[in-house]
Amino acid sequence: MATRYRFRVEEFERAFRGVPRVELLRGEVYQMSPSGPKHFLAVMRLDPRLKEALQGKALVAVQSPLHLAEDSEPEPDLMVLKSPLERYEGRLPKPEDVLLLIAVADASLEFDREVKLPLYAEAGIPEVWLVNLKEDLLEVYREPKEGRYRSIRLLSPSEAASPLAFPEVSLPWAPSP
Repeated sequence: MATRYRFRVEEFERAFRGVPRVELLRGEVYQMSPSGPKHFLAVMRLDPRLKEALQGKALVAVQSPLHLAEDSEPEPDLMVLKSPLERYEGRLPKPEDVLLLIAVADASLEFDREVKLPLYAEAGIPEVWLVNLKEDLLEVYREPKEGRYRSIRLLSPSEAASPLAFPEVSLPWAPSP
């Protein structure tokens, strides 16, 4: 008979410290697939765009852990967080700190939609952008309620996106220049 182990964040952090590309989701540890070149390039292009557009307004974290719940600690590709930086002294960001979460997905697209999005909605993350590299679309998820996002909008590469928290900011999101 197989034994299944479930972890809380503290146990996960002790047991998997230094292990690359693992995430804790609903008490289970997932080894994430390696990032391919399209994924890498998309994150590297979005990072400076976000930092420039939101300078002095918010912080941008790249592939950093998010203390989502006592049994979940994912590492989203990008997070736009409330400032100042000092608010994170001695702790990881929590859902109430997140203004926008961005996931870049190609091989992980279904996993991000089916497993991670409900977790983000349950935690009350107000907005999630899913950069869908398979279909070259930006999926914008807003209005979390009862473990789902009630508003979903699809944007083509020619359409700029504006974060809910910063409607005055128009951001080109497409992975290519």
